[in-house]
Amino acid sequence: MTEECGSEHGCQFKTTHDTPNMTHEKELFIKTPVIRSLSISELVGHDVFLKLENLQPSGSFKIRGISNMCQKAVKDRQCTHIYCASGGNAGFATAYVCQQLGVPCTIVLPKSTPSFAADKLRQLGAEVEVYGQVWNHANEYAIEQSKKPGCEYIPPFDHPDLWEGHESIITESAAQLPQKPDVVITSVGGGGLLNGVLQGMSRVGWEDVPVLAMETVGADCFNESVKAGKIVTIPDITSVAKCLGSLVVSQKTFEYYTSGRYIILSELVTDREAVSACLKFADDHRFLVEPACGAALAGVYSGVIKRLQETGRLPPSIRTALVIVCGGAVISLDLLQQWKSQFSL
Repeated sequence: MTEECGSEHGCQFKTTHDTPNMTHEKELFIKTPVIRSLSISELVGHDVFLKLENLQPSGSFKIRGISNMCQKAVKDRQCTHIYCASGGNAGFATAYVCQQLGVPCTIVLPKSTPSFAADKLRQLGAEVEVYGQVWNHANEYAIEQSKKPGCEYIPPFDHPDLWEGHESIITESAAQLPQKPDVVITSVGGGGLLNGVLQGMSRVGWEDVPVLAMETVGADCFNESVKAGKIVTIPDITSVAKCLGSLVVSQKTFEYYTSGRYIILSELVTDREAVSACLKFADDHRFLVEPACGAALAGVYSGVIKRLQETGRLPPSIRTALVIVCGGAVISLDLLQQWKSQFSL
């Protein structure tokens, strides 16, 4: 099978790589475009390509893994009701997928979730329950409810079916790019996206490509674990990047980091840098994304690559970078304006 490369480098067609061997009968996510950013490429002095996962029907990359897991649950395990605890991207992806599959779902939200998120989930046909003050309480409740016959729990990031679905981000990108990138940049929360990216890179022969794993200060469970040399549970999420808001990274993510199989560079940016990246991205490409996505974009907007080159952690001869624009369903112009004012941007 062939498809257009879509680049500005004269590449006409490329043979696509195999996609993960998922059991679903139909793809509920879309093949998102990879575009070369003229403005960011000019800013950093080398080609920057953007994988636009913000264009997914549910607003983020989450739909890839969640559609894979939900369809396996329905087809292989005869699931008749799905539970998920999330007022963010995982919840929206689950609600959308279940609507498409015609399977009832319940999204459990903590009391701290904005009411507009609950309203949007109901518009997708989900039953919404509010339980507990924080996500951990809502999650415990969702897990308990999912133990009923015919029910299944969909975690936000920590399951092999999710990682398998996320692999397709890279297999698609490999067929869309004019050449293998010199660095891949992605955000990290609990590690589900990073796991899928790494597994996808194995599929397409990119294991020698460094991965820049970006977090914000205050939502940095992976970076804290890297520094400690063991998995660390952070006490709280103090960052505005709530969708990076896991207190602990997945065991598999840390195993991938310590295995030596991949080149993973863990880097932090401030909330101010993440929000600034969101604002610049809106100006450059007319898209709104969450600060969790802004963390990855800050990898190019805030000079992180240049700093890593100066310290010898990245080679000086970078020609091409691929940024995973993971998106975000819980974002609005009003929220961006509030953060712009908060950080005096």
